[in-house]
Amino acid sequence: MIIRWWIYALQLAELIISALVHMLYGLYIFSTAVAGDLSQNLSERFFKPNANLEVQRQDHNRTNADDLPAIVLVHGIFGFGKGKLGSFSYFAGAEKKAERVLVPDLGSLTSVYDRARELFYYLKGGQVDYGEEHSKAYGHSQFGRIYEQGHYPEWDEDHPIHFVGHSAGAQVVRVLQQMLADKEFKGYENTSEHWVLSITSLSGAFNGTTRTYFDGMQPDDGKTMKPVSLLQLCRIGVIIYDWLDIPWLKAYYNFGFDHFNMSRKKLGLWGLVDCLLGNAGPFVTGDWILPDLTIQGSMEMNSRLQTFSDTFYFSYATKCTRKILGVTVPSGILGIHPLLSIRVLQMSQWRHPPDVPPPYKGYRDEDWQDNDGALNTISMTHPRLPIEHPSHLVVDDSDCLPLQPGIWYYKIIGEADHILFIVNRERAGVQFDLIYDSIFERCRKHVFRRTPPTLQLPNQALSLNNK
Repeated sequence: MIIRWWIYALQLAELIISALVHMLYGLYIFSTAVAGDLSQNLSERFFKPNANLEVQRQDHNRTNADDLPAIVLVHGIFGFGKGKLGSFSYFAGAEKKAERVLVPDLGSLTSVYDRARELFYYLKGGQVDYGEEHSKAYGHSQFGRIYEQGHYPEWDEDHPIHFVGHSAGAQVVRVLQQMLADKEFKGYENTSEHWVLSITSLSGAFNGTTRTYFDGMQPDDGKTMKPVSLLQLCRIGVIIYDWLDIPWLKAYYNFGFDHFNMSRKKLGLWGLVDCLLGNAGPFVTGDWILPDLTIQGSMEMNSRLQTFSDTFYFSYATKCTRKILGVTVPSGILGIHPLLSIRVLQMSQWRHPPDVPPPYKGYRDEDWQDNDGALNTISMTHPRLPIEHPSHLVVDDSDCLPLQPGIWYYKIIGEADHILFIVNRERAGVQFDLIYDSIFERCRKHVFRRTPPTLQLPNQALSLNNK
């Protein structure tokens, strides 16, 4: 009995510490963005000649880039695009390293499906249509934000796009490409998978993560939440944030649930209580990001997604663990961000609950112990569950030239946590430039479509143990 109470006390302490760390980091990001905006406004006020010169320089470069395919950077969970958090950059300014780079702002906690729909209309323009059937099934409005002018309206098979996705953003792009292939956008009957020229993943969430279970998802179904968990605290905070509906605050940062109409103007006080009690809203219907990031949710999603023979695929998998005497441990404490350090340790010691059936045939705990604090390394290399897609481990870039479409080329980056290549450029140091320079150079020099494809590359059904 005493041991059980000690376990409960340790779990509660871990929850309090995790909640405080996440809250403080959120406040740090918010305050940094505000400070950056104030500094920029003061600079523009007192140094107007320099500002005009910069505008002229940008216009000149834009003219030279008119014929280049667009590169679209897609953020992950809790992320944001250009226009949110002031001048703060989710990709740590990587978008400035190349011409014609777009950084869309999508829902930071909305489902992969909803975000894929938002991404399409961000590029093409018009009002976001989540689909009648989907909207009715998950209890939200069918239509969302209106884009008077698309950010890349010429997008089609003759003007394809390079996509770079971080974390869940990589899966968003895969879902979008499948939607294009299946012609799921009303009024756009000519869409196809060929609208996507390449997909590059940075710590991509392809096969789910065991972190979702530490944060509060139930490992038996991957859909419901534990009654006391970090995700429950997150749920309460998001509901209250959306219910308050403070215009200037939501213009600065938005979780993306506007189509669920949780504003106080529409719900009233009793509606808020109903949401908090778990009787309404996205957290009840499951139309939010965390169910998509469980192993079960990812497998269900992957069962409908294909690897196309005319698209180039690249992946950078990260990890900050190593094995000592056969035991997986964090590779170091100082190099891991405080936001992730507890989870790195927990995920490195992951054991699937013995009373819950394994998620797939051939499952082994040791396959899922290497991680970067948010995702398991095995999940980031390429889509492999429930069917493994063609892949190739890259040691030296020159070994892969010329590149072939329809194959996931992947690298494993050691000593790198999940947020090393975003938000704070200084943390990544020279690796930041090496990674992004190689991505943009590949998009501009080595990836191009030769002849229209006629056949889709078959996916290979291989178990993890055969790799």
